[in-house]
Amino acid sequence: MEAILAFNDWLNGIVWGPLILVLIVGTGIYLTIGTGAMAWTKLGYIIKNTVGKMFSKKILGEGEVTPFQALSTAIAATVGVGNIAGVATAIALGGPGAIFWMWVSGVVGMSSKFAEAVLGVKYREKTPDGRFVGGPMYYLEKGLSIKWLGRLLAVLFSAFGALAAFGIGNMVQSNSVAKGLEAGFGIPPIVTGIVLAIAVAAAILGGLKQLVKVTQLLVPIMAVFYIIGALIIILINIADIPGIFASIFSTAFTGTAAVGGFAGATVMMAIRRGISRGVFSNEAGMGSAPIVHAAATTDHPVRQGLWGVFEVFIDTPVICTMTALVILSTGVWEGGASGAALAIEGFSDVFGAFGGKFIAISLLMFAGSTILGWSYYGERCAEHLFGPKVNMIYRILWIPPIVIGAVGGLEEVWAMADTLNALMAFPNLIGLLILSGVVFKLTREFFDKQAKEK
Repeated sequence: MEAILAFNDWLNGIVWGPLILVLIVGTGIYLTIGTGAMAWTKLGYIIKNTVGKMFSKKILGEGEVTPFQALSTAIAATVGVGNIAGVATAIALGGPGAIFWMWVSGVVGMSSKFAEAVLGVKYREKTPDGRFVGGPMYYLEKGLSIKWLGRLLAVLFSAFGALAAFGIGNMVQSNSVAKGLEAGFGIPPIVTGIVLAIAVAAAILGGLKQLVKVTQLLVPIMAVFYIIGALIIILINIADIPGIFASIFSTAFTGTAAVGGFAGATVMMAIRRGISRGVFSNEAGMGSAPIVHAAATTDHPVRQGLWGVFEVFIDTPVICTMTALVILSTGVWEGGASGAALAIEGFSDVFGAFGGKFIAISLLMFAGSTILGWSYYGERCAEHLFGPKVNMIYRILWIPPIVIGAVGGLEEVWAMADTLNALMAFPNLIGLLILSGVVFKLTREFFDKQAKEK
């Protein structure tokens, strides 16, 4: 086991080294330029045609679920522990400047997630039983002209995705929930694990249609609950906010000196921690979200891509930024704590003992929803490798690790999940770059048509 962990540490240092960071950001910049920075220049249009129409009954095209249900499931998988513990860890290891680089991952990630959703719908397939399946494994296999390369990359992505799901989307999440509920309410981890496993089983064993019924209800509640709590603290410390933004921008390029219990951070530490935690949070470039976007009812790939843009927007510029402002405005980041403990200190600084309970409830909703979303991602990856007969087997196998994660110490699982996340991203990013011309063409056609119809 020690040899495996040592190998993983070595591999993690490579896959999360400068190459992947340059590839993630570089791909995002390239896609941003190629789409005319549509994710930002047309942000008003995007919000109007996503949030503004999330409850519209007029939906054109084919699909298995509504666009809002697809978004809810994608956000359920995306908005998780990374938005609380991940942001806190980025600050604890990279200083305030890490948040600037997290923003960078979000700014360019909006275009990456847009491209993923567009390709997910463009190359999706309809199964004999009427389901719509898609994602990187399908656009790699069907879109790349060099067929053997596309097939190889598709298999690699599916294998890494099916395995990574048990880490990032299962045990890591249940462990965070269990720790939070134990600290906030004194609930034993084994109780949390069993109850959470039963609840998840009830939601996923019925398939995608049952799953989206849960996520479309849970996601808005959890987002509003957390945003209101964070906003209260930000408003109380509003006088400090301009100075905090100045510190974020300045230390992003100069590093952060040691202060209090904070050991200090170099510029490279800020860049690495900010971008890697940003990707862990918004998952742009990883290739996970297009798996569920491909199931959405839509009449054009770009129309669903708009929901991908909004997904990253709500995750990083909104929720992650609020977590960061809470931690920085309360000054708790200087104390040397990290992860969820640091977030708890930030909320407890204003809410007192309720701060721990607030984070525990937030972790329950965030991590619980992530377990639901990633169960679908992992299942689709497994189906691509072994066929639809594996689907129910995967769902059943998904349940026990929830309990194991809740009661276990998971530093090793965190490390392996981190490595598998990067390994998922490599084939997906290659596919995004090779198929970028398809994304650009579809984007131009869509908005040209919109302009003519005005």
